[in-house]
Amino acid sequence: MAIKLVLVSPAQDGLVDKAIALGNRYTKWLGLLAPPAYRKAAEDGGLLAAVEAGEVIGYALFGLPKRSAHIRLAHLCVAEEQRGRGIGRQLVESIKERYSHRLGIKAKCRRDYELSGMWRKLGFVPQGEVRGRGRDGEILDGWWLDLGHPDLFTEMESDALLVVTVDHGVFADLRARVDTSGAEESRALEAGWMTDLVELAYTPQLFQQLRDISDTAERQHQRAALSGLRKLAPDAAAVDARCGELLQAALDALPDPASAGDLQLRLQYVAETSCAGLQVLVTRDPLLASLADVAWDVARVRVVAPSAVTLHVDELRQAQVYRPADLMGTEFRSSELTPGSEDELVAFFPQSGDESGSAFAERLRSLNGDRVAWRRELLRDGQGRPVALYAWVLDGRTLLVPILRTAAHLLEESLARQLLFLVKRLGRECGAEIVSIQDPHLSPAARSAAGEDGFLERDGMLVALLVDVCGTAAEVEAVAGELARELNAEATDLQSGMPAEVAALVERAWWPVKVIDSELPSFLVPIDPRWSTELFNVPAMLIPRSEALGISREHVYYRSSGHRGESVPARLLWYVSKGTSGAEGQMVVGCSRLDEVLIDTPDALFSKFEHLGVYGRAEVQKAADVSGRAMALRFSDTEIFPKPVTLRRLNYRAGELGLRLSLISLSKISNELFQAVYQEGHRTT
Repeated sequence: MAIKLVLVSPAQDGLVDKAIALGNRYTKWLGLLAPPAYRKAAEDGGLLAAVEAGEVIGYALFGLPKRSAHIRLAHLCVAEEQRGRGIGRQLVESIKERYSHRLGIKAKCRRDYELSGMWRKLGFVPQGEVRGRGRDGEILDGWWLDLGHPDLFTEMESDALLVVTVDHGVFADLRARVDTSGAEESRALEAGWMTDLVELAYTPQLFQQLRDISDTAERQHQRAALSGLRKLAPDAAAVDARCGELLQAALDALPDPASAGDLQLRLQYVAETSCAGLQVLVTRDPLLASLADVAWDVARVRVVAPSAVTLHVDELRQAQVYRPADLMGTEFRSSELTPGSEDELVAFFPQSGDESGSAFAERLRSLNGDRVAWRRELLRDGQGRPVALYAWVLDGRTLLVPILRTAAHLLEESLARQLLFLVKRLGRECGAEIVSIQDPHLSPAARSAAGEDGFLERDGMLVALLVDVCGTAAEVEAVAGELARELNAEATDLQSGMPAEVAALVERAWWPVKVIDSELPSFLVPIDPRWSTELFNVPAMLIPRSEALGISREHVYYRSSGHRGESVPARLLWYVSKGTSGAEGQMVVGCSRLDEVLIDTPDALFSKFEHLGVYGRAEVQKAADVSGRAMALRFSDTEIFPKPVTLRRLNYRAGELGLRLSLISLSKISNELFQAVYQEGHRTT
């Protein structure tokens, strides 16, 4: 009987169960993975089964990350008795065919399995190595299968880790000498495919519980095992205050609260996680899990089971590294660095490598000379503490950034991502075509985030192209190719009709470029003036809001749940739908990149996107329709047009193309109309 390849749907319970059973036969090689992970993969289109005579004889389990265009291959499994029939190749080839619009397939495999020959035969090439987080610290080889798109963008990915704290129960699951009941769920955290996605951390409370282990050998064994986790040291006074708030809230919220001592022990983990600036605490403790709502409401800590981390690692990671709601809630102030204040900053911005504090201060002083008009910008938080620092100058067509640092801060990763986009916007405003960050001791948070913004390593620097073209792939390639040659970088071959996912990467990497003859669609979104004011400050508020960080990179907009053909990724044009034409409303004010569309209940949407700010729960509930559901549009990297496009000009541009517009609700428009409106918004005459 012929082998049939089936992309398993969640409704095909029998096939899901058979794939789980097959995977469980080979957990020694594949690692542990809970059944819900298989079902979530099926929901997301990531479970492909090889079926013969009704039996699953092989499968591929893979992820399709929303924020990058590669495929993450977690399992490639073939029953031992079926090997040699080319089933693994069939599975890989089917994935390539089904998801050919993605850049490629990533996989990891323990080196001591000696399977490099198999990976090479399947078309994969080696791509670095990482140390696993299992008990034996195994080495994992990375493998990459390219799907034939522009190779420049295969470098584009943040290496930011989701850092989670674990309580002693989960730690014991992973490191105790004797297996504990249910430990398999925790051990999935150390699966090879998650090695460069999640980092485990511990707080003082875990160390205290280790101290109470009566068995000396076990106590010493677990203490030694702590070296594999990140150590956190939150401020003790802040932890005590936060723990008090949590305890009072728990006593008020729980109908039958446990003893104060039991609550205190669990809530200490929450308080320490919060005060260390993290958002995820992993536990299998039922009492601690019952405190999840209290932990979130008081401390903004998500108390989750290990399986929730494996199921939602990408969402949790992004919520950790970019939190504009927290940025907007903090009174940051930006100002030029005052001459003579350089020494003050040494204590705030860590030095590394061969850089001493005095050398750092001297570098800052050297950027205050008379021959070059350097701008030195310092960002302080609400308490006046320096949290970010950068210097820049325009040198011909290049924006030079010799200093870009972020200080240790609860929002450091968010600040770093915002600063990277800020220097790109600054470069565009100055007419630069290249941004060159030349800081030899760049902030680790900024270096981690730079990949997502198209910064590439060149001669010890991070460089990005600013391709200010809204045109065809050929027009974009002509400009980008010239700039690449200036950097001695290989020019990228762009083709007309690029898949939407690849075009979206090009448009992020070479922002503000727009590749019009790609498959990336465009939409026009009517928005009420009060929401455009909140999101974009257009029309402007009567009381100006702080613009220290500019427009936040990510936002979410809620509307009724009815689909209008939305697809992801895409471009958005924002049309302020009310008010006087050309003054306060009835005009296109800017554009954004659409990253995600999600329909769910208001509470579920608010919980998922609360970290993006602006909207409260009540506003999200108002967006729901009679079905009780609403739609969330997550978008990023908004450009406000220098010259808003009035309704009259919008209709004129549409008429030139023989089009009629619907301005009542979100609607798809042609890329040609997007180009016309975008160019109208940037007219200088």
